[in-house]
Amino acid sequence: MLAACTGHPVIAYDRLGFGNSDSHPSRLGHDFIRDEAHAFLLPLMDHLEVEQAILFGHSVGGGMALAAAAQLPGRIAAVITESAQAFVEDRTLEGIRAAKKNFADPAQLARLAKYHGNDLEKARWVLDAWTETWLAPEFAGWSLEEDLRKLRCPVLAMHGDLDEFGSGRHPEMIAGLPSAFAGQGECVMFEGCGHVPHRENPALVLETVMGFLNRHFPGK
Repeated sequence: MLAACTGHPVIAYDRLGFGNSDSHPSRLGHDFIRDEAHAFLLPLMDHLEVEQAILFGHSVGGGMALAAAAQLPGRIAAVITESAQAFVEDRTLEGIRAAKKNFADPAQLARLAKYHGNDLEKARWVLDAWTETWLAPEFAGWSLEEDLRKLRCPVLAMHGDLDEFGSGRHPEMIAGLPSAFAGQGECVMFEGCGHVPHRENPALVLETVMGFLNRHFPGK
């Protein structure tokens, strides 16, 4: 749908350990958000001969997109985030603790497995990779502030006002902190949306993304 409406080709990949990708051989390191750029994204772009890309990331994927843009300024033309976290917030941790408790139910874990190759072991790894990493004391000081200050491209930060994993402080920080592209950071809050606006109100998300792309890449 995104490709058809915007006219831009879309490449979507499953991170190692997630979706239909291979199982991850170990636990995630605490710098896994920044590591994604050189470990996986850049090799993928080079393999597919993509010289420059507009990154679109949801939740942790949004943080990865921002960190990648900071590290690869010549290869990233813009970043679009949806429900991304920019730091470790109490609201985020509360939401993760609630989710961890919910997934203690085998039926909920089986539901999660459907999105990861119907593999229960992979689903358990995914759950632990998410909850245990974010809840670890060593991760408490994580922030994208340093990365955001390095950005040299337009950014759109979309967020639901009912997001259980982060308040509006996250998109405000993502769109407002970088000073190098004054006027090119946009923060959009969706009323009545939780953590997954692209499922809760896909038409609104698509309209917002198309508007951003038309403003910054007219005629493309």
